[in-house]
Amino acid sequence: MNRPILTALAAAAFLAGCGETAKLPAEATIGPAPQLAAPDKRMIPTVNIAPAVGWTDTAGPTPANGLAVTALARGLDHPRWVYTLPNGDVLVAESNKPPKPKEPKDGGDGLFAQIRNKVMGMVMARAGAGVPSANRITLLRDANGDGVAEMKQVFLQNLTSPYGMVLVGNELFIANADALVKVPYTEGQTSIATPPTVVTDLPAGINHHWTKNVAANREGTKLYVTVGSNSNIGENGMAAEEGRAAIWEVDVKSGAKRLFASGLRNPNGLGFDPDTQVLWTVVNERDEIGSDLVPDYLTSVKDGAFYGWPWSYYGGHVDGRVNPQRPDMVAKAIPPDYALGSHVAPLGMTFSSARGMPPELANGVFIGEHGSWNRKPLSGYKVVFVPFIGGRPSGPPVDVLTGFLNAEEKAQGRPVGVALDKSGALLVADDVGNVVWRVSKAR
Repeated sequence: MNRPILTALAAAAFLAGCGETAKLPAEATIGPAPQLAAPDKRMIPTVNIAPAVGWTDTAGPTPANGLAVTALARGLDHPRWVYTLPNGDVLVAESNKPPKPKEPKDGGDGLFAQIRNKVMGMVMARAGAGVPSANRITLLRDANGDGVAEMKQVFLQNLTSPYGMVLVGNELFIANADALVKVPYTEGQTSIATPPTVVTDLPAGINHHWTKNVAANREGTKLYVTVGSNSNIGENGMAAEEGRAAIWEVDVKSGAKRLFASGLRNPNGLGFDPDTQVLWTVVNERDEIGSDLVPDYLTSVKDGAFYGWPWSYYGGHVDGRVNPQRPDMVAKAIPPDYALGSHVAPLGMTFSSARGMPPELANGVFIGEHGSWNRKPLSGYKVVFVPFIGGRPSGPPVDVLTGFLNAEEKAQGRPVGVALDKSGALLVADDVGNVVWRVSKAR
């Protein structure tokens, strides 16, 4: 039997179910001081993906008591991120992973590495992430405020796997997979034909983590851009990680950038606390050391701080798989503020507002948990709320939107980006259901 067939068969066997089951209760890996299990050192990683099936008819997720959910728009093409313009129009980045660069036939890898790559490709396909990127931003307009958009049209196209968006003055900044770009914007316009201008290039290439997000400070003078790692734990060599696993600060006027924080394996959701103006992010931590490790997290982001990746996690917990070891870097690593649970895959994050939410959801952050592919049992696949008091997380996450998994543990949807609309209601991009959901107070 030739090697490609053997590799494919081995990968299929992996996907039939492999790896260990979580030993810790899920709640033990959540909070400011999560319990960290011993690493599981087996060669074959845990694989347990919820196959993507989408929603049937007019079905949708289940809101928490006191909330209602409507489909702001259906029939989108892999919606990943949402952004609300000042006039209430909603921009949706319809996007997916850019094409993989051509590599040598064997890539210098052994059979196990080829099997792992095949497994990951099959995982992504089953998760609904195998479709080509639409590479566009669509505008949604709900003129009568009934929670359903009457207008859905292409706003900007021919982008490169766009993700985060932010408006500063009359310029819309977009985080493509390979660059931060901008276009002029006039309030109320429904499409833009002007080609984007590059503000600054961003690390791209192999794109193990391709998503880039962007947020602006209150003054509109600085932008903050997330860039995920190019590997799980640096196995592609640290030269391939130059400028990655980091958050960059970009000057709005000049486009000059500097490294703001590093050691963040895959930061996604990003935003400033409206009360303290402290920058926060959610981060996807490393894989393949068990269902209990490593908890993904929510953390404030300090200027110049290093958060451990790849040499350690949660401060000084050394990852023995990384070679060479760097005790000097481990000594610098600071622990994150709040664990969200192992492998929940937090992507979206936005601060709440009392304008459109009940009092118990008025102060804190909403987080879109895309869901695990490497944990038994499954985790994530929901939108949660983490309450804040005095600018800090103050209690366990509260489920806001659930039901993305059906009774057979297949994914009807998977939440990604979250944002507030003009009224303060919560918008959720669902990239498997191809829907943007709107969550508001029940009438």
